[in-house]
Amino acid sequence: MKRSGYRAIFHIYLIFFLSLLAALLLAVCLFFMTFSIRTTGGAIKKSDWPKTFTEDFSEQIVWIDGAPQPTQTGMASLQDNGIGIQILDSSGREVFGWRKPEQAATSYSGPELLRLFQSGKSGGGETAAFTGTAKAAGEEYIYILYFPVNVSKVTMYVNGERFAGGKNVILPVLSALLLLVLISGLLYGLFTVSAMKRLTAVIQDISVRSYLPVQDHGVFHDLYDGLNRLDEEIRAGDKLRLQTETMREEWIANITHDLKTPLSPIKGYAEILLEIGGDGEQCRRYAGIMLKNVSYIETLMDDLKLTYQLEYGMLPVNREETDIVRFLKELAITILNTPEYENRTIHFESSGQMIPYSFDQTLLARAFRNLIINAFVHGKEDTEVTLHVSLSGSLSIYVADNGTGMEPETVQHLFDRYYRGTDTGQKPEGSGLGLAIARDIIELHGGSISVSSIPMAGTEFQIEFPFP
Repeated sequence: MKRSGYRAIFHIYLIFFLSLLAALLLAVCLFFMTFSIRTTGGAIKKSDWPKTFTEDFSEQIVWIDGAPQPTQTGMASLQDNGIGIQILDSSGREVFGWRKPEQAATSYSGPELLRLFQSGKSGGGETAAFTGTAKAAGEEYIYILYFPVNVSKVTMYVNGERFAGGKNVILPVLSALLLLVLISGLLYGLFTVSAMKRLTAVIQDISVRSYLPVQDHGVFHDLYDGLNRLDEEIRAGDKLRLQTETMREEWIANITHDLKTPLSPIKGYAEILLEIGGDGEQCRRYAGIMLKNVSYIETLMDDLKLTYQLEYGMLPVNREETDIVRFLKELAITILNTPEYENRTIHFESSGQMIPYSFDQTLLARAFRNLIINAFVHGKEDTEVTLHVSLSGSLSIYVADNGTGMEPETVQHLFDRYYRGTDTGQKPEGSGLGLAIARDIIELHGGSISVSSIPMAGTEFQIEFPFP
């Protein structure tokens, strides 16, 4: 989207840059035309060339028999440039003349010479007259050079013809240039407004989920690419939300069933005890069933409480440095000492006799217990679990089993909350939160967990903890 903004800014500045460039080129051309003249020989010179030529020409005037006249070099220069000359004495009378204009006088008064000096014009407007002085034997002579160019004496010497014509040209050109800028700005503004309307319509379509991807290759193509990606992400989010809601609804239905299942025998046996009584052995058997189901309800409630504590970061971590090898061995022994798992097998392997590590024993015991029990609950009667601990740069713990394995789709959602790979009716021990809790506890310790599974071959959980 940034590129579209930069591109739009570039287009706007390009319009004004080209307009400014055109104005500068026009100014340069006008300046060149106004402040340059073409001599009779075809050479292009600055418009103050007549003045400079006149000032330097004083060196080309000599006195022969007491009378001033140009040198041979001076006469050749005058002839090459088509310049006429008049030399006047101190009283203003002509003492020498060559190729002077027809309207030139033979005698000038003081005011006439002053006017000629100030205006640079002698009669018609096609000839410029510049004056200079030369001295000899204490007497001062005035010479007038007549240039066949139209040069006006203003603040600077300018080409009078082009200056006058330039004023008639520059105003229409500047007006046309201004009109072009206005039209370009208006067209670009209409284009931008149209593009904004299209973008507004696209955003509205995205909001109501009716957007069709647009393949735009214009100025805003990267903006449309971003909107296409946004639409894809929104649709993916909607799909995920729908799946999550569906999974949550199924989980609520399952957990409701799971809570009712242990309550039924508790209620039933309690009513039996109330109505018919019974001998001590029968009462103990009924009480055991009731306690077992009460314990299961407590486990479900603990899972619910713990998963929300982990999800919202409300659970403190009490780390203590302990030998994790011994910790896992004792956890495996504790599980095998439970009556329902006393006939199961847990193999233990370790690359070292002792590995000190700082962790929360209560939380990690919950995490690894969930992983091991999950293998027993969802495996066969002869399913065996292997715990392997190794230290090589990081602390690696593997929990593997030789059970029934899982399909790829199940593996993909294995750590999702409320997800169950096996029907609750068949496996009432599952709450759909055990593996999610294990993952959250491991990540709370800075570790990571991944799983690989082969149907009918087994499953392996790989846990990695950073080791100082």
